[in-house]
Amino acid sequence: MADGDSSYSQPLPCVFSPKSQQYLAVCAQDGRLRIWNTDSKTLHQEYVPSAHLSATCTCIHWGPCRTVKEGPLRKKRKSEAGHVEEKADLLAMGTVAGTVLIYSTVKGALHCTLDGGHSGGVNCVHWHPEDCLLYSGSDDSHIVEWDLQTGKTRSKWKADRSGVASLCVSPDGKLLLSAGQTIKMWNLDTKEVYRTFTGHSSAVTTLRFATTRPPDSSSLYFMSGAVNNRLLSVWQVREDGKDKNSVVSFTLTDEPRHIDLVASKSKEEAVRLAVVCKDGQLHLFEHFLNGPCKKPLSPSCTVQMSDTKDSPMPIPLLAAALCAESRTVMLAYGNYLHPVMEKLEIETADRHICLTRNVQTALSLSMASTVSKVKTPISNSKSRVLVPGLPGHQAPVPGLSRSTEKRKKDVDSKEVSIAERLGEIDLQSMPSIKKGASSLQMDNYAVLLVQGLESADHDILNKVFQTRKDVIIKKTVSRLPLPAVLPLVEEITKRLQGHPFTAVVMVRWLKAVLMHHTSYLSSLPDLVSQLGVLYHMIESRVKMFHKLTKLHGKLYLLVTQVATDNSTNKVSDVDHTAKLVYEEESSDEEEASGDEGLLDEDSDNWEEDESLVEEEKDKIDPCEEDADNRTDSKENGEEKMEHDNESEEE
Repeated sequence: MADGDSSYSQPLPCVFSPKSQQYLAVCAQDGRLRIWNTDSKTLHQEYVPSAHLSATCTCIHWGPCRTVKEGPLRKKRKSEAGHVEEKADLLAMGTVAGTVLIYSTVKGALHCTLDGGHSGGVNCVHWHPEDCLLYSGSDDSHIVEWDLQTGKTRSKWKADRSGVASLCVSPDGKLLLSAGQTIKMWNLDTKEVYRTFTGHSSAVTTLRFATTRPPDSSSLYFMSGAVNNRLLSVWQVREDGKDKNSVVSFTLTDEPRHIDLVASKSKEEAVRLAVVCKDGQLHLFEHFLNGPCKKPLSPSCTVQMSDTKDSPMPIPLLAAALCAESRTVMLAYGNYLHPVMEKLEIETADRHICLTRNVQTALSLSMASTVSKVKTPISNSKSRVLVPGLPGHQAPVPGLSRSTEKRKKDVDSKEVSIAERLGEIDLQSMPSIKKGASSLQMDNYAVLLVQGLESADHDILNKVFQTRKDVIIKKTVSRLPLPAVLPLVEEITKRLQGHPFTAVVMVRWLKAVLMHHTSYLSSLPDLVSQLGVLYHMIESRVKMFHKLTKLHGKLYLLVTQVATDNSTNKVSDVDHTAKLVYEEESSDEEEASGDEGLLDEDSDNWEEDESLVEEEKDKIDPCEEDADNRTDSKENGEEKMEHDNESEEE
């Protein structure tokens, strides 16, 4: 199932029930376990583990068939007390979290959970043919033996240096094969290595016993398949220990993904083998195991499937099971979410067979049969359905009856129309409400959205699409049934082509759809043709976005250059004329007083000082020169009078 090789892509578990092939167990991309009835080709049961997203299922193995008397639901089958047919009941599932889940198809619920044995993800599980024992191998390189009666580990031992990728218990329940880096055969009584086989260069993912004979007769054979290996090797367990190399090889077109065989009980009986490869082809082999064979054996018949279109595309085969009839094979093909089952009689005279099937018609017929079997509850004449339910609703929402009673009391037993109820819903303003009420309104949104999509009512769709809260959008999309996902994407595509304001809201809805339902959309065979309009619209808008960004950058450069030119022009046109001039008159008076002192001391320097004063006055305005001349004349006159008075006194 899994291995230590990082490049190995682990296949999804898909296994038919043993013996009658009545059921097909599939664990798809969404982490849910679906059990299909191969007779009616409808979904029999569906189980959603509590941690189906974080701890996905990695491997599935059906338990040994049990009679009805041994089943856990003996009381419910009193009418079938005389019928003792063995049926498949228990199913073991290994998870990434290291737990093993035991599911019961008779109960239709989880039987028990085995945890605490592994510290890594479980890669493989295998039942003991007789006792209520289960063996599991994990990435922690350990093998755990579980006791289903107590639900606890019975023993645990280290098997290899790397993780354990595959397990297989012998038909007599005495030997156990484990594969990691090497293939080891264990004695289950002593938990010791009985033999070791080496020969595969990559991780071994498939182990199956080919014979039911005991090992002491030197005629015990088993086969193994590895990653990226197009050969299925057959090994012989001999008493002398000379079993280092494989004795037979079967050629394949790709690495094996699913193997079913009918073991031989004697040398005169051939081994019938059906191998489904990674490329989706089925190879049928029939060989008598009696010693080594030098040349690889080619398949006796190869089966391939394709659709009925003008340019046919291959349809992958998921699993195959050999029926009791020698030429009859049960096939499962298509996608894992809704596989198509068919019982086919193959003529081995033809070495290569190509079957053409229309998967869409097969899916529509199976969906119609499943819808027709939905039972509606019997309601009284007094009861009224306020919100029409969806096909497939399993249980009513708790607290719905109380809310309807309150509404009846408030409205005085008057029926509220759909238009009035739509008007009461305010999708724009969502006040703080309780968790129960919020979940109820989310369910109402999902129901209204499905009704609007089915009836193409634009009023209902506009009411639902008006919301802008991501929480409401995500919860509404997560509650949608799978048949309504594709119509919702088509409606979103139509609205994205409209006004840009509506496109902003529609992008949020499209994002929520891709987050929650990508696995379902990827499983549709003609998804590209159905979503071609959306692809072309996104591509055209992305191409236009690059052109708009380039134009935006050029315009930004032009605008910034124009702004800088305007700013430089404003700086160059500055007026250099002074708005205010301030002059101090005290400086002239001080110079005049200084000149008077110089006259008393040295009268000979008078002319030189006067010439300097006149040069400085030439630099001043003429109006100021007139005022200065007047003051100088007065001062000179006063000085002359004082000088004359002094001479008279002498």
